[in-house]
Amino acid sequence: MATVYEDALPKHHQATQGEKLVIAASSLGTVFEWYDFYLYGLLATYISAQFFSGVNETTGFIFALAAFAAGFAVRPFGALVFGRIGDLVGRKNTFLVTMGIMGLSTFAVGLLPSYASIGVAAPIILILMRLAQGLALGGEYGGAATYVAEHAPEGKRGLYTSWIQTTATFGLFAALLVVIGFRFALGEEAFAAWGWRLPFLISIVLLAVSMWIRLQLNESPVFQKMKDEGTTSKAPLTEAFGQWGNLRWVLVALMGAVAGQAVVWYAGQFYALFFLEKTLKVDGATANILIAVALALATPFFVFFGWLSDKIGRKPIILGGCALAAVLYFPLFGALTQAANPVLAQAQASAPVTISAHQNECSFQFDPVGKNTFDSTSCDIAKTYLAKAGVSYSNAEAAAGTIATVKVGDKTFTAPDAAKLSGDDKKAAIKSFQDELKAGLITAGYPEKADTAKINKVAVIAILWALAMLVTMVYGPIAAMLVELFPSRIRYTSMSLPYHIGNGWFGGFLPTTAFAMVAATGNIYYGLWYPVVVAAATVVIGLIFLPETFRRNIDD
Repeated sequence: MATVYEDALPKHHQATQGEKLVIAASSLGTVFEWYDFYLYGLLATYISAQFFSGVNETTGFIFALAAFAAGFAVRPFGALVFGRIGDLVGRKNTFLVTMGIMGLSTFAVGLLPSYASIGVAAPIILILMRLAQGLALGGEYGGAATYVAEHAPEGKRGLYTSWIQTTATFGLFAALLVVIGFRFALGEEAFAAWGWRLPFLISIVLLAVSMWIRLQLNESPVFQKMKDEGTTSKAPLTEAFGQWGNLRWVLVALMGAVAGQAVVWYAGQFYALFFLEKTLKVDGATANILIAVALALATPFFVFFGWLSDKIGRKPIILGGCALAAVLYFPLFGALTQAANPVLAQAQASAPVTISAHQNECSFQFDPVGKNTFDSTSCDIAKTYLAKAGVSYSNAEAAAGTIATVKVGDKTFTAPDAAKLSGDDKKAAIKSFQDELKAGLITAGYPEKADTAKINKVAVIAILWALAMLVTMVYGPIAAMLVELFPSRIRYTSMSLPYHIGNGWFGGFLPTTAFAMVAATGNIYYGLWYPVVVAAATVVIGLIFLPETFRRNIDD
């Protein structure tokens, strides 16, 4: 690994042995933490079946995504807790603690009994483990980025910290490879039954290795100098957020850079994966392989854009990536549908689906309690089936009291009048309608799953690579920019909070929010408005308020 880092550096400044160890140790340790964190997202379908089996399928999957997002929700609190500790006692010891918490929480998920074994206690314990992971990750990133940046020579911070930026993708990539390997080795049936636990359990070995690597590191020279001189902050939270001079830059960093970076990161990697599986009906193993190849091709560009930001600045690259994402997301995801499931794309074009109903009689197709069967109105009955089947549809307003109809191409299907039915008669009518509608969709060409033989794999990888390239633009320079925005005495605390609010809340909730938007409207592309709007807002705010930082001295 040292050779890779050395080759990547410009010849007029080859990294010293100590600098290479700092980059390698910080990066490898952070790869492990991201591996832990993203296993959950990759295995959301299996976790939904194991821990949320007491609710309907659509709600269960959104619940699984919500539990995934719970880990992100507490990341800002982890940033506050561990950021304060990092500014008080040091960078190195703080991220040793966060790594231990992360690794043990992940290992525990692999041992957790299912809903069928212990009932509602299973999802509760699962969420507690996710919260512990989120707290730990909230303290990890700021420590690793600060530690590397404070070791980097002037003019090389973008390049050095870009290796930290690769860790999230490398962690996701490692998790993908492990999941793919176990799926192929065990078979889908065994993997779904118990094999999904193995990627969590082997993390205990990775934890031991990563802890040993990080124990070889010394404290950051910038922090050590402050400690020796007695100039470390005594109240980092108060200094960072209680004084407008610094709080202003926290807000600018959040809204003018990190929020857009976060939604581009999660849309380009996680949402793209979920979109392939849940919406385009590509089988999980194929979807994982396709996105793994795209990530492998894009990952070197994290380092490239980090290096480039040392030459031309952080701001144009980050805001340029956000602007391109806002413009390109709809056409890219439309092209992804054409390439990954051309039969579905053809059916949507030749036989579009429309629900005609009075909208006051249509419920939002997500049940926070998990027990609503959505069968009290004809509109709910129609939308529930289409949402479960993953069929995109548009809505047409009808007069109040009108029985909902579903038009597939030129054929119309009338939903049961729920108000006039009850008991077994109601169940029979709903089943008859669903069977009739299913047959109509199949006749119109709507596939139940993507035909692997018809997937244009080269085109899919190219589109996923384009999405990942936008990720590398916004993410490669972000660590260096955040480090440079804040003074050294409160740097860990100050940079961690906007980073984790942006990535934990704006980004982490993206899959859940986007899929809920799709379920509510029926339009499979409607969820893209979330990252598009946030990315566009970041461009505007960043252009006005975000300063350029790449020439700043960070030793003060």
